[in-house]
Amino acid sequence: MKSEESLNHESLLRNFYEAFARGDADAMAASYHDQASFSDPVFPGLDAPQVRAMWKMLTSQATDLKLEFSQITADEQGGSAHWDAYYTFSVSGNMVHNSIDATFEFRDGLIYRHVDTFGFWRWSKQALGVPGLLMGWSPMLRGVVRKQAAKSLAKWQAKEAAAQ
Repeated sequence: MKSEESLNHESLLRNFYEAFARGDADAMAASYHDQASFSDPVFPGLDAPQVRAMWKMLTSQATDLKLEFSQITADEQGGSAHWDAYYTFSVSGNMVHNSIDATFEFRDGLIYRHVDTFGFWRWSKQALGVPGLLMGWSPMLRGVVRKQAAKSLAKWQAKEAAAQ
């Protein structure tokens, strides 16, 4: 039988992905601890303000996002989930189906560490087309994509700060 804390963590993750599917970045942000971190192949090493801004940026720019999630499990310390995102990549206009596995650590009933893993080459072939097909395996292309993503996030955060 699962502990109450395990059930609460499973509920936290389910609510997080339900909010994501609705495009509710504020509800997603509320799921994170103030010292949270996030990492994936495109956005590595984000701190809590950056991860909250990233989700807000991504959900606000998504015009046709379809999200499916499954395999949510959690215990007192950590959890995992699988999710699939279907969307048009704004830079290229290409349709993408990204299949992601997520792992979590919890602190104080919130997400403390969140790591998403997915095949960068598989993603880049879909998102970037021929350049992704030819170069998606290379650290160079990954670096270019990460640099552009970091620049977009910093620009988004500056715009949000100026609006307040």
